[in-house]
Amino acid sequence: MNIAVFCSSSNHIAEHYKQAAVHLGEQIAEGGNTLVFGGATGGLMDSVAQGATNKNGVIIGVIAQAIIRMKRQSILSTELVIVETMSQRKEKIKSLADVFVVLAGSYGTLDEMLDIIASGTVGEHKKPIIIVNENGFYNNFLAQIDFMRLEKFIPVEESYKPLIASNINHCIEIINNILTH
Repeated sequence: MNIAVFCSSSNHIAEHYKQAAVHLGEQIAEGGNTLVFGGATGGLMDSVAQGATNKNGVIIGVIAQAIIRMKRQSILSTELVIVETMSQRKEKIKSLADVFVVLAGSYGTLDEMLDIIASGTVGEHKKPIIIVNENGFYNNFLAQIDFMRLEKFIPVEESYKPLIASNINHCIEIINNILTH
């Protein structure tokens, strides 16, 4: 199974987020799955790829030319897909992945996550997305979703909705559940 991970590329984040990402990468590889990620260096991107590398995992990096020009291309990918734009990167990752995992991140991570949720909502795909709420990182976002549901912007019975994991171990349990069904 190809597991896409959306996450921060910032190096200025707390170490516990990095350790969680390493653990996820290790678990993906140990499970015989392929990591699909944005192909860049830094932050959780390096961490998840390093985790998969630690366990000799297969890693598909999908990288945009702008990131290559910034000299931020990861050397950890076992297969590299180069695209022109960030939008094309998002589309390629979406097409390659069977499951999406969202770790802590910023604007790019939120963009990727919301694109997957929105496209799933309109029926473009039925691939699960797991938001890892490590250290309560997404508490405010999840509260916003609840508020949007309360205000009737999101139906009570959604046709597609994200799965929420409280930490990496819970995320792995959800992935294992998906694999067995």
